[in-house]
Amino acid sequence: MNKLKILILGTANPYRGGIAAFNERLAHQFLKEGHAVDIYTFTLQYPNFLFPGKTQLSSDLPPKNLNIIRKVNAINLLNWIKVGKEIRNKKPDLVIIPYWMSFMAPCLGTIASQIKKNNYSKVVGLVHNMIPHEPSLLDNFFPGFYVRNVDAFVSLSESVLTDINKFDKKNKPKSFSPHPIYDHYGSLLLKNEAKKILNLDEQFNYVLFFGFIRAYKGLDLLLEAFANEQLRKFQLKLIVAGEYYEDEKSYLEIIKKNNIEDKVLLYKEFIPDNKVNLYFSACDLVAQPYKTATQSGVTQIAYHFEKPMLVTNVGGLSEIVPHGKCGYVVEPNPNEISAAIFDFYNNDKEILFVENCRKEKAKYDWHRMTETILKIVNL
Repeated sequence: MNKLKILILGTANPYRGGIAAFNERLAHQFLKEGHAVDIYTFTLQYPNFLFPGKTQLSSDLPPKNLNIIRKVNAINLLNWIKVGKEIRNKKPDLVIIPYWMSFMAPCLGTIASQIKKNNYSKVVGLVHNMIPHEPSLLDNFFPGFYVRNVDAFVSLSESVLTDINKFDKKNKPKSFSPHPIYDHYGSLLLKNEAKKILNLDEQFNYVLFFGFIRAYKGLDLLLEAFANEQLRKFQLKLIVAGEYYEDEKSYLEIIKKNNIEDKVLLYKEFIPDNKVNLYFSACDLVAQPYKTATQSGVTQIAYHFEKPMLVTNVGGLSEIVPHGKCGYVVEPNPNEISAAIFDFYNNDKEILFVENCRKEKAKYDWHRMTETILKIVNL
């Protein structure tokens, strides 16, 4: 294979979150395969008034061996043109532009349009979400601009391919490659060891809800499920580990209304990379009771740690978690969620599901993603 000059345009350290983690891990894979990789990331990603969390920045050290260049201002047209020209003149063989929300379409699309003027660089759109989980009026206008300025697309779920087609009038090449394993969060610890470090009662079993808390992720459904009387027969608690991206009041009211204060542990903060393994090691089951979804990085963290999952039958989640094999696929309502949790503990499904997760995760190697990206533009 020829050594390629590859540039990834998108979120990376010092910014935090799932897209940044994906871009950095993808860059490491390309480096491992012998290519040269630069990441162009933001000097300004979101204006503060548009960002719902406490901070956009990561507390983690910059990843080793990655050349991350901060150049892009997401709200400055002159900057987009300047950055686009700079990348154009570098003549990378391949430019990968991840896409996840309409707000970014003018910035990413403009830079792509400048790059393509060199008539050399192939531009691939790596689409996490074509239509956001929380839609806005921007979704009717902006995505099409991004789509017009990209040569080909790779999506992380089949449902996203359908969404891309709504904006693509030229039937450009498209391919699906499932979200690879997030394998950079450390090693699995013994369950009791992780519980001790987190000061958890070792007599209890734990279900984990992990990640940013937003309405579409269905934490309210999971809390209502935990109030089910059937679950009280088990020594069981729910860990909620993640920063609120909305008012926490409604969730606290559900906890109080159902008298489950003693069943729910709230870690209301962004979990840094070096602590992720503690939460996944301590739990038995990872719950993703989403109301809408495409795919989820949390699923791929769970696979890395070989943890059974409970997901809802929305978007692409059911494509990734085989029902009754690596966990449960249920409808997004409290009764079905609680029934699955009850079945998991009442019928001692953990050992079987863990073994199946160990086998299933082999499908999600990062080489499959890089292979798909290169193949779709004939590199």
